[in-house]
Amino acid sequence: MARITQRIGFTRYEADEHYKLALDAYRKNRFDTAITHMDDAIILLPTKAEYYATRGFFYLEDDVKHKALADFEKALKINRLEMLAHYGRGVIAYQDGNMEEALAHFTDAYKAAPNRPETLYYMALVYHRQRNNAVAKQWMEQALGLFEAADDKRKSDAARWLKEIERALETQALPGPGKAL
Repeated sequence: MARITQRIGFTRYEADEHYKLALDAYRKNRFDTAITHMDDAIILLPTKAEYYATRGFFYLEDDVKHKALADFEKALKINRLEMLAHYGRGVIAYQDGNMEEALAHFTDAYKAAPNRPETLYYMALVYHRQRNNAVAKQWMEQALGLFEAADDKRKSDAARWLKEIERALETQALPGPGKAL
């Protein structure tokens, strides 16, 4: 019977309804409710990588990194190009100070969805941490442009970081001691 209802689409419909309810709960900062709805969606449709990645993102936002990481890994086993899973893995690596791993995951997230400003933002931060501020500036300018176009509240953070990166570039350009101006 389960296969018949899945073929007809009832299971997929119910899973998508739980997904929508989870997103609504997340927007209201009700992480436990959002995660519970994602649990239900995954039970109904356990082969959808996006569901694991979304639940992982909710765990990440709720600062439960080990569960977030497990969900991102599961999502990537199902679909190695799952953008949100790569983004989440990148955030965790960045927070842990592993810039090479962070950059690898953000690059994969970028390849999967090149117009996501949050990925560009983090790529800029990684390059800034690596003191490659010329590249960091390019990524942050792109992120800021997309945040502004969407009137996203994160545009102010991007603008502040862009100024910080520009100051770092100016500092790098100054001659060192004993060099002529």
